[in-house]
Amino acid sequence: MTQPRACQEQDDNLRDVTLSTQRLRVLPSAVLSNPALESLDLDRNKLRSITGISKLCNLKKLMLSKNEIVDFPSEIRSLVCLEKLELNQNQIRVIPEGVFAHLPRLKHLRLNNNRLSALPRDLAACQGSLQYLNISNNLFRTFPQPVLQLGHLQELYVQNNTLRQLPKEFFQGQSLKMFKANGNPLREPPSEVCAGGIQQIRNYFSQLQYSSGQEDKRVKAMFLGASLAGKSTICKSLKQGQTKLVPKEERTVGIEISEFQIEDFTFLFWDFAGQLEYYMTHHVFITPQALVILVINLHMYQTNEKTFKELVGFWINNLSMRVPNSVVLPVGTHVDCCEEEEVEEKSHNIMTKISAMLAERKRNLAHFINNLEGSEEPEFYVDQWEKLKEMESRTLTVLNLVAVNCTNHNDIRKLEATILEHVKNEELFPEVVRVLPPIYRQVEAAIIDITQSEEMANHGMMDLQYLLSKLSQYKHLASLGKELLQDILRYLHRIGLVVWYEEIKHLESTVFLQPTFLITMFKLLVRYCLAQQLESIPVDTLIGEHATIRDRSNWVWTFKSKAMLCHRAVRALVKHQLSSEGMRDVFEEIMGYKPHRGRGKLFSLLEHFELCLEVRHAEVLNPHASEFVPGKPWETTQGQGESWYLFPTYLNQTEEVSEVWGGDHPEDLHIRAYFSPEIPEGFFQRLLVKACSFYSTHWVAKATCLLICNGKPLLIKENNQRAYSYLELRCRKPAERMGFQVAWDFLMAVVFIVQKLAEEWPGLHVRMKSPCRTAGCPAELIWPDMDGTNAVTKEDVKTCGTCRHCFGTELLLPKG
Repeated sequence: MTQPRACQEQDDNLRDVTLSTQRLRVLPSAVLSNPALESLDLDRNKLRSITGISKLCNLKKLMLSKNEIVDFPSEIRSLVCLEKLELNQNQIRVIPEGVFAHLPRLKHLRLNNNRLSALPRDLAACQGSLQYLNISNNLFRTFPQPVLQLGHLQELYVQNNTLRQLPKEFFQGQSLKMFKANGNPLREPPSEVCAGGIQQIRNYFSQLQYSSGQEDKRVKAMFLGASLAGKSTICKSLKQGQTKLVPKEERTVGIEISEFQIEDFTFLFWDFAGQLEYYMTHHVFITPQALVILVINLHMYQTNEKTFKELVGFWINNLSMRVPNSVVLPVGTHVDCCEEEEVEEKSHNIMTKISAMLAERKRNLAHFINNLEGSEEPEFYVDQWEKLKEMESRTLTVLNLVAVNCTNHNDIRKLEATILEHVKNEELFPEVVRVLPPIYRQVEAAIIDITQSEEMANHGMMDLQYLLSKLSQYKHLASLGKELLQDILRYLHRIGLVVWYEEIKHLESTVFLQPTFLITMFKLLVRYCLAQQLESIPVDTLIGEHATIRDRSNWVWTFKSKAMLCHRAVRALVKHQLSSEGMRDVFEEIMGYKPHRGRGKLFSLLEHFELCLEVRHAEVLNPHASEFVPGKPWETTQGQGESWYLFPTYLNQTEEVSEVWGGDHPEDLHIRAYFSPEIPEGFFQRLLVKACSFYSTHWVAKATCLLICNGKPLLIKENNQRAYSYLELRCRKPAERMGFQVAWDFLMAVVFIVQKLAEEWPGLHVRMKSPCRTAGCPAELIWPDMDGTNAVTKEDVKTCGTCRHCFGTELLLPKG
């Protein structure tokens, strides 16, 4: 290639050249003959070497990410003016000595997503200049020693390696502003401490100076499975060391939590309710690094696809998406109701079908990867390819099914021994052992002591400052400071022992010492048979909320038809349910002290986790206000009526959205977000809450949503069939060419909301496509990588590979 294509961007002095996505295999001679060049972007090409780069002696910025480089280019040593070097997303295994010693001005270095296991010693030569270093997604087993000498480093990223320990010396300086290490099997400090940030890590090591660390062997075990599978029976039998049958009427509502010891391991058991309504809250509590015990009622199980999907497949699928690195132990129950041969046949059938599910997932990922690799322009899909490769390396570990008779003490002991054997396996649970300063365990023990004391209220809520004063009364904790307590609470929150949402404004000063009460709060409004609960609100409670029986009937009708509740209805419902559970005393604190509007803790929680949305009433500007000044609050008239809240979980599919939309038109701008393996349960409902909080004019139904922005409508439709799961986004084709930018901005805003929400499911693959504009043509255009901008292409025309028709790019993609 003697002359690159027209994507070259240069200033008048040829100091800044961009040659990304040009399929370059060698550097163009025109570039190498320009010694004045200061910035060269070679991102997304096919380069394996950069022979001749040493001629560019004035180069300050060199971007070589997303190429095919295996051997580190030694010629870089000649670029003595270099300040920024990006070699991420290549295949580099080794960096030779003698390069960085010649780069005294280097400030920014990206080496992430390679195959590195060590850094050259002479990287330390950059100690006076290097400020940013990214070595995430490599093969580091130990912290690279040269990094310890980088005294001016401000940002370090080491995520997704296999580090077990971080050196305390690295955190003693004050220059570091950003540090991320998630995705490593860290013991010292534990991942939960690192998640608290640099200052918490420093405090952790500071505490270890006073006394040696203690090993904490702790496992979170999550009991999942369909309703009446026997989860609570197994959980309580394991805890009590004997068979403990749980009657049907005492089945779990929401989530129940308990803690107990097996040998020197502490188990935190989370027993999740099986009804689908409660699954909407599970995403708040289902976390990685846990043992998942999937309980299956073998008596109810039938060896057909329908039963497997309901009792097993649903849970395996959702775990694969939500926590794809999890270890799953299937436990078959009710074997006393089955013949011995039947137990063996059903157990074998379950394991065979689970293996088939995991194999199908692996085949699908391989298919997506091959499609991208075989495309005409694979350099446009590097980010998507890397995400797929990462997903391919993360897969559920499903252990052999254990069949138990819950009424048999020996079976319970056998299950206990099996669980213990697995958690001792470091390959399965590399993070089960954590090293902690003694003060962490002391505060934890004191909190448990406070929780179990007679003066502690049933709800377990406590003000942060009051908790500090209570803990300070313990002799060995007399000098406990607020900052250290907050560190320890963050750790205990992340392992699931307490709950403290410091990021929620209305809850930052409240600690839930008993997480079960938090679940009690959730299930006040996210629960099975909520309409019946609403209908059963007693008259005395209605009168207390200045409501009538007719009001209650209107509440029930509005809830059943529109999934909405007014503020008074919520107050009456919560008051009724708290009274029935003997916790009427916390009503005002949960719901707020203002009968018509007060926020309270409940709505702060529900809105934070996107389980409900306040439907805001438009407030009219006050015509008698003295002034309207930009940047200052504008005076409004008093809003009419009380607040209403939408609960998308309970929406029905109505025709209202379709009627307002007016039907699809062939000319609509039309894109799809495809999900593999499927759209997760609850995803669309949370998307509604996010999108409708941005666009206050909207219409919603169970599987459709219409948003309005500047008078322009955008339709979102969910289609969740097996092997054909997607969200469809449509808006009207603009009448004028200038309108395309506005239309695509609106579409892209929703696309970014979808992508951001999808990040909460690491095992979920989402890809954007635009259907061909030719009627009847089945072809779809796969979107290239989006680098955080609205524009995904600069081309003016796109040609369909199937029907060969050409279209203006603005009809298919957001164009830069």
